[in-house]
Amino acid sequence: MDILTQGVIGAVTAQSIAKKKEIRSASVVGFIAGLLADADVLIRSNSDPLLTLEYHRHFTHSIFFIPVGALIAFLILWPCFRKRLPNKNLYFYCLAGYMFSGFIDTCTSYGTYYLWPLINERIAWHIIAIIDPVFTGILVVCLVIGLKAEKPIAARTGLSLAGLYLLLGVIQLQRAESFIEGVAIERGHTIERLMVKPTIANNILWRSIYLADGNFYIDAVRAGWSGKLFEGDSVRLFNLERDMPLLGTNTLLAQDIKRFEYFSDNYVSFYPGKEYILGDVRYAMSPVSTIPLWGIEMDLNRPEQHVKYNFYRDSSKESKQRFMDMLFNRY
Repeated sequence: MDILTQGVIGAVTAQSIAKKKEIRSASVVGFIAGLLADADVLIRSNSDPLLTLEYHRHFTHSIFFIPVGALIAFLILWPCFRKRLPNKNLYFYCLAGYMFSGFIDTCTSYGTYYLWPLINERIAWHIIAIIDPVFTGILVVCLVIGLKAEKPIAARTGLSLAGLYLLLGVIQLQRAESFIEGVAIERGHTIERLMVKPTIANNILWRSIYLADGNFYIDAVRAGWSGKLFEGDSVRLFNLERDMPLLGTNTLLAQDIKRFEYFSDNYVSFYPGKEYILGDVRYAMSPVSTIPLWGIEMDLNRPEQHVKYNFYRDSSKESKQRFMDMLFNRY
């Protein structure tokens, strides 16, 4: 989730277990502890742009790292709170604040290494967008009420409502998946891989990507009272051996491509019309677009040079209007 939501859910969780006289301090501690897991974004290299992709939402988001993350938060906050909170309470508020950092990111389509080191792969449940104002708003309102009333009941209510919202996301995901499976049958396609994920800031409009016969078919599904399809385009699945037969497998460029394929869960294709750019098909500005939100730029004449990592945002008025029209069923 976005950084604000991470902090807010940490504050609400800490507030939910706080003593009345410690609610304000617990909320601040929880907010800061909730942000700490995303400190892994600082792991980066100027010479290797893909390093930050590999370590963002990695070990700091693991369920097994929670006690360690809480201890780090405790050590950072102890100088400021040692006179306000007993050490035991301060640690438990840090633990509560850090507890859901990995979990809530696992609920998104980006995912985390939630069970690292037992399972060394990214886990994503696709039930909530990376930014969802309804989910965040529920938590913010309950946090403020709890701070004013100095009672944990509002925070506990907020966590319950947030849990119900995630459950709604599970239901919406299943509806969208079932709908697109029916669409694929009508098209005569046999789905080899399928990913359905919510678009930004809502759980009504979903982006669907499925693989059939070597091509990714991209559509949008509006999971309202009844399903509605917004048909997109298709792109060919990238294959290193087929598409770059002259590139040595031991070159730095080939290794970077494999790293990007692993990060993108093999949802990779060429940027339309630009066969020197590989994109992550899972993400795009438009729910039906084949133009990726991010990708890697390759210099085939320099196979021993790292790739460049770029973003391809289309923030035009037309793109935004098309998204809103699909979301509110104006077609």
